[in-house]
Amino acid sequence: MRRITLLFLILVLLITKSYAQIEKDKALHFLGGNLYGLVGAGLASQISKGNRAWTFVGSVGGSFLIGLAKEAIDENQYNGWDNADLLATVLGGASVGVTIDVFKKRKKRKRDEIFRNAIGLENNIPPFDLSVLENKVPLTVLGMSTRVRSTIP
Repeated sequence: MRRITLLFLILVLLITKSYAQIEKDKALHFLGGNLYGLVGAGLASQISKGNRAWTFVGSVGGSFLIGLAKEAIDENQYNGWDNADLLATVLGGASVGVTIDVFKKRKKRKRDEIFRNAIGLENNIPPFDLSVLENKVPLTVLGMSTRVRSTIP
């Protein structure tokens, strides 16, 4: 038990020390990647009608494009291309893509749970079989016009 505690303490100290080494510039690149990744994810989600994979690709792609543009400007102004800055920007976009994916999954699971509860699957109530209604029960019982029945194939 003492060994595990000691290893955990050493790990925490090493992680804390490594966080102190992150430059302010990298943190700003990460934040910029977050913002432009969010824009890219939003655009990709709109274009792909909510496809999760394309939303993630849009998030990473948006941050990658803004990172490339920023590094190109840095290179042009003072020969300062930095791949670490580009990586920090892309990681910011990737973190947004993962976050969006996690929350979309949670929202879909919640929506599916509400649907299952609404149709009675959670209460072991079998779903209603519509074939019972074929030519046996008048549609007016269901509040439907007989003209509706004629339009259903």
